[in-house]
Amino acid sequence: MTLLIFLNYYASMDADLKALEQKLSQLISLCDDLRNQNAQLRLDLNATQSDSALLKANMDQASVRIEALMESLP
Repeated sequence: MTLLIFLNYYASMDADLKALEQKLSQLISLCDDLRNQNAQLRLDLNATQSDSALLKANMDQASVRIEALMESLP
């Protein structure tokens, strides 16, 4: 009888461990996906910041030109 109880307990524990292993695998996969998305978002953010800086510089140049044109008008 004790052997039967032990085998049932072992089977139940084995099923729990397999379920935990599957959940851990899913968690690891999700973490990898999030890490990759985060890296891509950082690249996108850097590109956007560079574009923004370039646009600001262009706007500053345009402002200077417009002011110069306005001063040259009679």
